[in-house]
Amino acid sequence: MDYEIVIGLEVHTELKTASKIFCGCSTRFGSDQNTNVCPVCLGLPGVLPVLNAKVLEFAVRTGVALNCRILPFSKFDRKNYYYPDLPKNFQTSQYDLPIAVDGYLDIETSQGTKRIGITRVHMEEDAGKLIHSGSITKSEYALVDYNRTGVPLLEIVSEPDIRSAEEAKAYLEKMKAILQYIDVSDCKMEEGSLRCDANISLRPVGTVPLGTKAEIKNLNSFKAVQKGLEYEAERQAEVLGEGGKIIQETRSWDDARGITLSLRNKEQAHDYRYLPEPDLVPIIVDPAWVESIRQNLPELPDARQGRLIKDYGLSAYDAGVITASRAMADYFDATISAGADAKTATNWLMGEVSKFLNTSGQSIEECPVGPQKLVGLIALIDKGTISLKIAKAVFEEMCASGKDAETIVKEQGLVQISDEGKIVAVVEAVIAANPQSVVDYQAGKERAIGFLVGQIMKQTKGRANPELVNKLLRERM
Repeated sequence: MDYEIVIGLEVHTELKTASKIFCGCSTRFGSDQNTNVCPVCLGLPGVLPVLNAKVLEFAVRTGVALNCRILPFSKFDRKNYYYPDLPKNFQTSQYDLPIAVDGYLDIETSQGTKRIGITRVHMEEDAGKLIHSGSITKSEYALVDYNRTGVPLLEIVSEPDIRSAEEAKAYLEKMKAILQYIDVSDCKMEEGSLRCDANISLRPVGTVPLGTKAEIKNLNSFKAVQKGLEYEAERQAEVLGEGGKIIQETRSWDDARGITLSLRNKEQAHDYRYLPEPDLVPIIVDPAWVESIRQNLPELPDARQGRLIKDYGLSAYDAGVITASRAMADYFDATISAGADAKTATNWLMGEVSKFLNTSGQSIEECPVGPQKLVGLIALIDKGTISLKIAKAVFEEMCASGKDAETIVKEQGLVQISDEGKIVAVVEAVIAANPQSVVDYQAGKERAIGFLVGQIMKQTKGRANPELVNKLLRERM
């Protein structure tokens, strides 16, 4: 039987506030264990939480950016469950009246643009962090760090509109970009700032009722999401194909083994015994305030991509790569403002700049070659001072030393040779030393001239003007 994959995602993003959601403790990542804590976030008796106003602002900003309806009245609830990283034995979250509902996010697929519905966006507090002695299923003990307890979270729940692991990855990439563009989260997956739980089920193609779902918890990379969903789809198809039944359960992803593992039966909403949080007042949102947030949103990824296509003639693919990250898009705009040609800037960003970032593991904000320095390098190519090949070597040195291009070119004597008289002598010497290449070229073998150009560039240490070299070679052969 052929099955259709049905996926819904629950994205959890930590908000980049300086303090926690209900107390004044720091949210700084990497502090010594159990140092960013107080009686409120540890849930000690007699304490009262107070909502961080910046958390509410970020929640509304996110809801607006995701095309949601902001509810004028919402409240907090207690989600009751026991786990060692939850010191109060309940999580303060939102249940039936979240801050935002009924949104959507558009993604690009091989069949074109697809709209993924967003059920809700709600505020909640994060739990602590458990450090296991081994894998979660075989650990003999666990240590707990409560620093993360009370860090503000948004949970963004999609409709079950996703039909493949590839679509899930595209959704997460677009979600990450939007959250970074509106500056509510740093989305550092390696630090747990962006996490995802995936609900997946199968149903026979052409049928309407949803199948029994399994939830894969805490997928912390786009690669893990894609691989975990692909494995789980195959597992469920095999179970159904053999006449078995899927159990509604929570599963973990074992990245080393490339499999999902059963953790526990999946809870229903009533299992959490939700009840209104008596220590926090309801939230009344002023529509005028929501509208002011809407009017002050920055240019979002789709709009920015459209602008780059319209104003600079970039392809949809190139504009999509540039705008996938707000930092990259800001770098591009700064480069253009400093005088660079748009297509040239795009080529450098997608080429040497991205290559350096991937190799070094740095973000573009940390790149030693800022927009002004890149424009200076491009200007040297445009003036004929250096060739493109030399420019790539200069860029590497700029990244290593932090010096500007002009300084490096002067210090290393890399100025391009464009004096025809100086190049002619080298061209004639190379022709004389390689008569067979001349014969091959005259016989129609175009590759032969490439060999001769290479020899000339070798003798001039890459400094000869390539266009002039080609011109002189062809004239003399």
